[in-house]
Parts: sequence; C-alpha cells; structure tokens
Amino acid sequence: MIYTLIGQAGESSAKPPLVSALQTLPTSAQITSFLYTLGIFLVVGLVLYFLLFSVLRAFFRRTEKDTALLILGISQAPATAIFIFASLRISLNQLGTGGIIDWIGRGLIALLIAAFTYLVSRLFTEAAVNYLKDYARKTEAVWDDVLIPLLQSFIPVITYVIGISLFFTTLGVDLTGIGLAVGSITVVLGLAVKDILSDFFSGLVLLVDTPFRFGDVISMSDGSIAIIRNIGIRVTKLYMIEEHCEVYVPNTSLGGQNIVNLSRPTTHYAYTISVSVRVDADAVVATKILEEIVIGHPDTLGNLDDKLKYIDNFFALKEAEGDKLSKKEAGRLRILAEKDVNNQLEKIEQAFDDLIREIKKTEKGGLNAEELKIIQKNYLEILSLVGLVVLTERKGKRQRSWLEEEQDWAGKNNLIDLIRNWYQIWLKDPDLVVEDQHILPDEWEQKIDMLKIKMNRLYQIISNPGVDETRLDDYAMKFVQWLHDSFKESNTAWKQPQVQLTDIHGSGMQFSVRFYIDNLQLEHWRRGNRVQNEVRREMIRRLRQAYVYT
Repeated sequence: MIYTLIGQAGESSAKPPLVSALQTLPTSAQITSFLYTLGIFLVVGLVLYFLLFSVLRAFFRRTEKDTALLILGISQAPATAIFIFASLRISLNQLGTGGIIDWIGRGLIALLIAAFTYLVSRLFTEAAVNYLKDYARKTEAVWDDVLIPLLQSFIPVITYVIGISLFFTTLGVDLTGIGLAVGSITVVLGLAVKDILSDFFSGLVLLVDTPFRFGDVISMSDGSIAIIRNIGIRVTKLYMIEEHCEVYVPNTSLGGQNIVNLSRPTTHYAYTISVSVRVDADAVVATKILEEIVIGHPDTLGNLDDKLKYIDNFFALKEAEGDKLSKKEAGRLRILAEKDVNNQLEKIEQAFDDLIREIKKTEKGGLNAEELKIIQKNYLEILSLVGLVVLTERKGKRQRSWLEEEQDWAGKNNLIDLIRNWYQIWLKDPDLVVEDQHILPDEWEQKIDMLKIKMNRLYQIISNPGVDETRLDDYAMKFVQWLHDSFKESNTAWKQPQVQLTDIHGSGMQFSVRFYIDNLQLEHWRRGNRVQNEVRREMIRRLRQAYVYT
C-alpha cells in the first residue's frame, strides 16, 4: 500500500497542472463518502490495534517470546501513525483531485514515508540486532561477531538517507541538482580523505578474513599484548594489558601487521622457564623435581591423577582468607570435578567409536529399516550420556522432533551437568577477579549451546538420512573431531609439562621447563604471569631444598 501511494504521488508530481488551484469545493456527496471511508478505517484500525497490542501481546507474554514482545513495543507508535496517514490518504481520494487536495495527499504520503523510515530503523537497531547477536553467540563463526556492530551503525544511516530522499521527492523537491553537487563534492572529498577510505576498506578486509573476535588476546608486532575491544569503520580499538590504556589503531596499519592470536585455537597458552642446576647434580632427579613442581600447580595442564598427587607439595599458593577457600583446596575440588567431566567425555567418545563402527558395518549397499533403527537406538544412548532427550510435537499429519536438555535428570551425571558443576567449582578459585564470574559461565554456556545445536543436527540426519545414509559415519566423525578440538579434550597428553636439559655451561646445567596455562583470559589476562611467577618461586625453594640450585 505504501509503495502504491508513493507511485501515485510521483505520477501526480510529474503531470502539469490542468486546473486552477482555485478548485471547486467538494460536494456534499464527496464529503459524505470521505467521512464514511474514514469511519470504516477507524473501526478497522481500532479492531487491529486491540488484536495486535492487547490480545497478541498477552499471548506472547504467556509464551515468553521476548523478541515478539520487543517488536510489538517498538511498532506500536509508528505503526499507528502509518495506519492513520494511510487511512487519511486513501479516504482523501473520495474528495476528488487537484489543487489543495493533491498537496494534502502529498504531505500525507511524505509523513507516511517518514513514519515508515523511523519504524524500519528502530526495528533493525533494537529488534533485529538483538536477534542477530543472539544468533551469533550460537555459532562458531567469527565474521558475524564483527559484522553485526558494523551493520548496527550503517543500516540506520542508509535507511534515513533513502527515507529523506523519498520524503522530499514526494513533496515535489527536485533532488537532481543536489545529487550532482553531492557527487562532485564526493569526488573531491574522496581524494582528500583517501587514507580514511583506505582504513575503511581495510576494516572490511579484516571483517572478511576475521583473524580475531572481540575479547581475543593478541600479540602485536612489537611484542605488546592487547585485547580486541572493537573494530570500527576506520580504527580498531585495543586494550593494552600492561599499560592499562586503550589504543586506537588505523585498520590499514593493523591489517599490515603480523598478529599472533593467543586465544586460538584454545585459551591454553604455553610458557617456558629456564632454570640452572648444579653441574654435579643428578640430572634425572632434577628433572623429576621440576616435573612435580609444574604438575603440582592447579592452574597448569597435566595428568589429573598426578596433579592430585603433587598438589600438596606445592607451597607457593594462596592461603584461605575469610570465607574463601585456599588455593590448594579450591584446586583439588576443581581437579576432581574435571576428572568427572573427562571420564564422561571418554565414555561419549567411546560410544561414538562404537556407533561409527556399527554404521560402517551396515551402510554398505544402503541401510534398511532395521539397521537404521539400531543406529538411532545407539545415538539415543549417547544423548543420555550428554544429558539430552528427544521431544516430539505433532501438528496434524506432520511430526517434528528436536533435542532439549533433560530438566529432571535424577543422577546429574550427564556431561552438561558435570560441566556446569565443574565451572561453578572453578569460580571458587581465590585468584579469580570479578569479571571472571561472567567470563567462565559465558564461555561454557556458549559451548554447551553449540554442543546442543550440533547434536541436534546430527540427530536430524540420523533420524531421516535420505541420500546421506552412506555418509552417517562421516558426520559422526566430524562431530567427534569438533568435540575434541573446540569443546573440550578428554585427554591432554601432548600438553603435559616438558622438562629438557638444554645446555651444560661452567658449573651449571641449563633446564628448559615448558607448560600450559589452563585459561589465558582469566584474572584480567594476567593469570599466566601469576602462575609463571609461582612456579618459578617453587622451583627455587625445592631446588635449594635439594641443594642443587645455582
């Protein structure tokens, strides 16, 4: 209806005036028809208003549809204005054409365009952006995390530019001259601000390549450590950890640097400490002491059974203060909880291995109904280990099934519950800061959401494989690979601490100790420095105790 009215306005503005502005006044029949049409629109408008903003709002409140409620709230005033302007414009046709009637009609269409532009802008900035951000949180892609803030800035501007152009065109203002002038000025400005444009297009390149996401820890070319805060139109905002300040780097400059992303593929980060031991010391004994020290720290990666064995011998840890646990006690509880998680992950990986073998054994020549039922049964057993159940909804002849968390799980021994228990215990770590109370839950809840999405996709394929019946094992193996790479490793043997004798010089043997920190982002990105310092202090204490430190 809006576009029809705009087209009518354009046609009327293009036609030369055929009658005098002093038009004959409308007849009584025309006025009656105008009022009658307007009255019908009024009744229809009241009914629609009641249905949309009373009945429908009450319905959405019961279903807890936040996005739908937000859209209704945003649309209430501008949608009412659009309906009023459209009703007046259509009713105005009953009074004839020409003179003041045409000018009033154009004014109403211009107001209609203004209200519609305002509605579209608000719907995007307040409703669509919130939906897109929620969607981006449930995906592993990085580009959407960067693209959405840029769209939030650009789309309203473009919408208002188009709306203002249509507004003045409807009123009969010729924008051709203005367009030419703007075009000429744009060329001149383009030459004057080429560096700014270069930064802008470099920002688009960063958006396409997506080498990092907001919150990632990066190492700059000069060795400084920074956090990605925001990628803007022209500059990228960085937070410098050591200096505690914000730096604004032009996108062209940032795109030309060699950047090391410390947050990918995981937030684990390796540190190396060099230590000297007396040349007459037993190298095997010294190696064992250094291994026990590193493994005994609760915030390094290593065999969990060994960590429980050596944690009590590590003295350079925070003691209990007030109602907070000591570092040793909090670490011990966290390690025990992580053991439960890893054991459950191993069960799931083993169940997937059995499922993949079953699929490979039966998929040759296609799956019959009985074979497919066996595969589906095995997958349902995996779902129970994860903590998911199948929900089914029937609408007429159609049936829809999907996965949801089991809310009344008695044993609380599934993967999702074990992970939540693990990170809740982790939050009791006395070294964590206030921000970590949000970082850890957000990180793991996002991973849990992604786990549910991927398992649901795999369930839909297994339930109705169609042409993919000979590729079910590939889908299952791809999921297991994601589980290991992007969710959580059940075994981090390759990340065990490594102690190497690197050199013998004069009166000392040089050892290199390499170990991984569990999460680089915690403690305001200073967790690694703290752990490194505590490990170094414990090395000095234990090596002196063994009379081998130089």
